[in-house]
Amino acid sequence: LVNVIFELAKFAGKYKELPTLGFTHFQPAQPTTVGKRATLWMQEFEMDLEDLEYVLGSLKLLGSKGTTGTQASFLELFDGDQKTIDKIDPMIAEKMGFEACYPVSGQTYSRKVDTRVINVLAGIASSAHKFSNDIRLLQHLKEVEEPFEKSQIGSSAMAYKRNPMRSERIASLSRYVLADSLNPAITASVQWFERTLDDSANKRLSIPEGFLAVDGILDLCLNVVDGLVVYPKVIEKHLMSELPFMATENIMMDAVKAGGDRQELHERIRKLSMEAGRNVKEKGLDNNLLELISQDDGFNLSPEDLQKIMDPVKYVGRSKEQVEAYLKNVIDPLLEKNKKELGVKAEINV
Repeated sequence: LVNVIFELAKFAGKYKELPTLGFTHFQPAQPTTVGKRATLWMQEFEMDLEDLEYVLGSLKLLGSKGTTGTQASFLELFDGDQKTIDKIDPMIAEKMGFEACYPVSGQTYSRKVDTRVINVLAGIASSAHKFSNDIRLLQHLKEVEEPFEKSQIGSSAMAYKRNPMRSERIASLSRYVLADSLNPAITASVQWFERTLDDSANKRLSIPEGFLAVDGILDLCLNVVDGLVVYPKVIEKHLMSELPFMATENIMMDAVKAGGDRQELHERIRKLSMEAGRNVKEKGLDNNLLELISQDDGFNLSPEDLQKIMDPVKYVGRSKEQVEAYLKNVIDPLLEKNKKELGVKAEINV
């Protein structure tokens, strides 16, 4: 998990200034940068690491409490010596590398513990699934692709295709873990009194398989992030095809500065935007909104003036600064704290 965050940090830093079309509802929206989008993936994995460290740091050992958790047998063994009995659990905890034992229990530790553990795994799976979905959509747009081996077959029928097979595998395994997380929760909820044995078979499947699946998921994530391919020209093409619509506010303000009436210009630009939209959707033409505006005397703006307004950097807000601050203030300290964990590589067969 630390290594996935590390690779995402490198990717975010590299592309922190590259403008790209933003999406809400998978519809074109205000631009962001490729690096800023990567920080959204990274932050979710960072939350997972926080949860992992918290749960791992707060786990306790069952200790030795007997058949129903009352330590009745120890009273007999030590002739009722309470102080000697009180020494047992701390000694066991230290021997097993735990800070402490749970103060009370039935025959087993509470199966709520298994629920806490699997929920951490499910959190990682959820983050990985969201990441993989975004990569699959970006690969459809031909803006960003997962790595593709020289001899890899993209499609058994269509040789030209490059299917996002790694990301699809991430999604597939992640869904398994998300569904698997119900097992310990249900098991914990149906334990009777001091214990029943219907937990055993379920736990022996759900817990190990949850860990194995997440291990595979993170290997895949590491492999994908380490080899992501970005296509700036395609990104620019998509962005510039939509930017005129998003720049209408700036265009209108510049026209007002040039002496135009805001109310009148607003109605003019609304009508021209609708016309340009029809040209794109109904006629399959390029977005010609800028051309329509430059031909409208009410705006008093030349094609050159309009092109200056079309600088994508003007529309990405503080994306670059947000990436830099996030990496410096959050991720760099996290990686420094976990530097012994760095260096893992993942080789995936597809």
